[in-house]
Amino acid sequence: MSAQQSPIRKANPPRTIAITGGKGGVGKTSVALNLALTLARQDKRVLLLDGDTDLANVSIMLGLYPERTLAHVVAGECRLEDILLEVSYGLHILPGASGVQECMDMAPEDSFRILRALSMLERRYDYVITDTAAGLQPTGLHMIAAAELACVVVTPDPASLTDAFSLIKVLRRRGYKRTPSVLINMAQGASQARSVFQRLDAAARRHLECSLHYMGGIWRDETLRQSVLNQKPVALLPQSDPSCRQFGTLADMLEVRLTQLPGRKAGIAAYWHSVSKRQQTREQKPEVTKPSVSPRDRCLKAVAELEAVLGPVSDNAMLRYDVFMRLFALLGRTPDNDTIEIIQTGLSAIAWEGLNREQREHLAAHLRHLAEEISPPDTDMPPGDSSALAQSLPQPVLPEPFYDRISFGDQENLVRVLKEQPSGISLSQLLRSLVDEEGSGA
Repeated sequence: MSAQQSPIRKANPPRTIAITGGKGGVGKTSVALNLALTLARQDKRVLLLDGDTDLANVSIMLGLYPERTLAHVVAGECRLEDILLEVSYGLHILPGASGVQECMDMAPEDSFRILRALSMLERRYDYVITDTAAGLQPTGLHMIAAAELACVVVTPDPASLTDAFSLIKVLRRRGYKRTPSVLINMAQGASQARSVFQRLDAAARRHLECSLHYMGGIWRDETLRQSVLNQKPVALLPQSDPSCRQFGTLADMLEVRLTQLPGRKAGIAAYWHSVSKRQQTREQKPEVTKPSVSPRDRCLKAVAELEAVLGPVSDNAMLRYDVFMRLFALLGRTPDNDTIEIIQTGLSAIAWEGLNREQREHLAAHLRHLAEEISPPDTDMPPGDSSALAQSLPQPVLPEPFYDRISFGDQENLVRVLKEQPSGISLSQLLRSLVDEEGSGA
């Protein structure tokens, strides 16, 4: 049934609690519902926000299937008061509270209208309890940040401990400064609950440099399991029932913990309003584009890095060989007039006077051989004349064999490698072994 509008009873904002967990299946919805019913049974005005999913899981645990949720309010189809559900002991439930995230995508005036209605609503209560979405989704994290107390529900399952630790780690990275409380659910007893908490607290102290608060434990029993199946929370049982009494103890521990925390000056709606304003500010802020780097500047920077690596006198001959060959291969992709001029200018910039006679003769012979290969044939010359002309020209005198130190290293290294080779090795295999020996840093 729908709740009737109640007058505002207090000016101070309510105490806000977020029941959360690192993963689904830890029983946080059952904890949130039974805790809210227990507080309502103590004549407290309690509003339970079902923020788990848009399917209203809290209502389903009571056997209720609301036709409208907060998503309908966001869509402008009804008012906030129209979707409130009133259940036992006067507990009010707001189904589909996760839809408040959709306010961030609305126009500022529409978003303000809904958040203002939520602010007016929460002032009527002493407690606002949120059953948050599980995991690390932004909606769930915002719901935790909006509450003054976060109660992380954990089970003895190792996966639950790991997920709870991940949740706390993400909260810390996002600037969450408050101390989370930890409730051990489905424990076999007090000793196991305390042991599970100590393991999680030790990990938080060691890796996150923060301590946790122990809220207590809820013991595993058949009555609690059947209550979920029967859609009848244990908080509706007689107060003498052991399962019901557990949540009475949890409510007392919650009261003690809240007395140790300073009250919030603003409620959940105010938090979401501030988030909405920050998001709108980011969207309105002009995007700052980084100045583009010209190709010339990029090339000059690359050349400067090469100079720093190779240096004026580099001892790494193979590195210089590789760099030189890559640059020439890059230039040779487009052999146009500009490329020819670049190569000619580059050759003229070499300090040829630093070469000895043997090096000059070897290089001159190589250049003459290269010129003959790239020279275009004379198409006007009759067949057979080309060979005669070639014979009439003075033949270049080939220099004596020249040892290529760049490819094969120092001559001492050559002698050492020759001694290490087997007697039946071929000449091509020998040359390859010399190059491999040099490339491996021998």
